[in-house]
Amino acid sequence: MNTLTVEQRGDLAEQMLPVAAHLAVLVHGDGGPEDVQDVLAGLTDTQKNALLIVLAGLVDPEQKLGKALGWLDFNEHGALTVPESWSERRSVRDLAPESDEELDSDYVDPSAVARFVKGFRVDVTDADFLAAVPRCAALGMTCPDIDALRGWAKGTTENWINRLKKRYQRSGRPFPDLGFSKAALFTREKVVAIRERSAAGTSDVILAVEYDVDRETIRSIVRGQRYAKYGGPIRRAQTDGAVQASREYMTGHHPNSKAAKPLSLQPKNAILTPQDRDAIRQRTAGGEDVKDLATEFQVSASIIRDYAA
Repeated sequence: MNTLTVEQRGDLAEQMLPVAAHLAVLVHGDGGPEDVQDVLAGLTDTQKNALLIVLAGLVDPEQKLGKALGWLDFNEHGALTVPESWSERRSVRDLAPESDEELDSDYVDPSAVARFVKGFRVDVTDADFLAAVPRCAALGMTCPDIDALRGWAKGTTENWINRLKKRYQRSGRPFPDLGFSKAALFTREKVVAIRERSAAGTSDVILAVEYDVDRETIRSIVRGQRYAKYGGPIRRAQTDGAVQASREYMTGHHPNSKAAKPLSLQPKNAILTPQDRDAIRQRTAGGEDVKDLATEFQVSASIIRDYAA
């Protein structure tokens, strides 16, 4: 299967999905061992490898063992075939063997962390993740909020943290404080009120002062990065095009920008020399328009009138 391209592996997994579903219903009571054997006999080794991956993907590792194995029947003696040690409190993940993988390097990429917190797509190491999570917590985010921010499946952040806790424990290192207990919590009513006031024009700074949090916390709320399931108007993030257009307008590179207009069209309080003043008196006396003279001398029309004949 390693010789296949990414697209070919994806196509093969999609082809195996109906086969995996067929096996699932057979094993859960719609068939017997012979039926399962017939299905497997028609598959190549490559297809079987893909089928194993698909079958594993159909299992939720967070579900309790009692639910995952609840379809198992009693044996001929009337005894439950599920071992008693597989209690309801354990999950499927708990059966997986512990990984011997060592901790990654402690180097943190500040750029990757910043992009992570802002919700951009970026690959992060364990060290980057542990640096980014406290920053998210400082914004008031919880683990589910981070999942929503990153577009991850529910429980991804919490599971990653738990795996790292186990690695730190095995290595004898103290696990860092991620700051979740220090994060301010907001009720649904407060979140909606913040978003509505923001939409009405109240600045993030004012809201931050009123609710005794930092500006980034308010920004994450009004943008829906935090409390994504709560109501209220969500502020749309400014696109790259909008940011560029705004910069062009402010710096004079946009055709409609005031800064882009010819210098002669921008009235200024230029210093008029005595010769300029005499010329203005003579030309206004001759009937020339005040606005035309203001444009030529780069001053306001009121100044021209002050020196007019």
